[in-house]
Amino acid sequence: MAFLDINNVSKKFGKTNAVNNFNLQIAKGELVSFLGPSGCGKTTTLRMVAGFEIPTEGNIVIDGQDMTNKPPNQRPVGMVFQAYALFPNMTVAGNIGFGMKIQKKPQDEIEERVKEMLDLIHMPGFGPRYPHQLSGGQQQRVALARALALRPQVLLLDEPLSALDAKIRVALRAEIRAIQQKLAITAIYVTHDQEEALSISDRVVVMNNGFMEQVGPPFEIYNFPKTEFVAQFVGTLNGAKAEVIDPAARLLKLDSQKIQTSQNMDHLKSGDIVTIAIRPERISFASEGMKTNVLDVKVDTITFLGSIVRIQVLLGQFTFFMDTFNNPYLELPKIGEEVKITFSNEAVLLPNGGKRE
Repeated sequence: MAFLDINNVSKKFGKTNAVNNFNLQIAKGELVSFLGPSGCGKTTTLRMVAGFEIPTEGNIVIDGQDMTNKPPNQRPVGMVFQAYALFPNMTVAGNIGFGMKIQKKPQDEIEERVKEMLDLIHMPGFGPRYPHQLSGGQQQRVALARALALRPQVLLLDEPLSALDAKIRVALRAEIRAIQQKLAITAIYVTHDQEEALSISDRVVVMNNGFMEQVGPPFEIYNFPKTEFVAQFVGTLNGAKAEVIDPAARLLKLDSQKIQTSQNMDHLKSGDIVTIAIRPERISFASEGMKTNVLDVKVDTITFLGSIVRIQVLLGQFTFFMDTFNNPYLELPKIGEEVKITFSNEAVLLPNGGKRE
């Protein structure tokens, strides 16, 4: 049985459908990310779990208890906001222990829990400091400790790292994941950053216009997108229209060149036009003797991206990107040069199940 059930939840603001029929079961100790562009409904869904919004339809159950209409202070959840929301006139210790003070816990219990939380976030000795004396990353650690101090059953994080510098984000997301796993706490993490979602989650929920597009482990979301939106939104993608030549043999025509996919096309017929998708890292330069999925292209641009070199090639009316790892001895073609590229049958994805155009 799931620990957190979000059952057929919808939310309307006037005539606007912010969330539509959201249905998700989260296991105890699981970290699930809600990923999607601004306005897709991910934060609204999180706020309904927290109790800041009441669903128009559906219900929310935590550990067998219906929480749908309960106010935030009666739910076993802790929340970390995008803005740190620390009390500027309180010390770090005061901020972390604030919730326990409101609950009228004994002072010695509060002090012990604050010390435990400071150790957990690797900030022992910072208790007497004030928020203005901390860096952004330290302030967010304190906000996390404050949310965890009350021992919530569910931890909710609403884009907690978006205000931080890139290097600090990478380090802090690893710390958040480590703390979540150490405490074995159930967590929902809202973000629009695909790298963040893929790196930190047990499962990812990709959302678009209030709907769930796909739910699955990061590996599955990236490598096997079920819809064109997921394929386009998660990672860099080459997309093109191809004509079905032979569904049984899984043959397609891209511009005037033949390619083959490993995906089922039994529901298609010759002459159908479908959308295909290929990740840039799945494309490489073809060696002599290769025959399957070898295409003639022209090099258009070459972009140095540090550890990756991105090569843009032209295939008739289509533009494709291919990524290769950088090394000091990498030999690259010249711009304007005609070359051959290749990719495996498995690299040719058919988002939307090869739906006919």
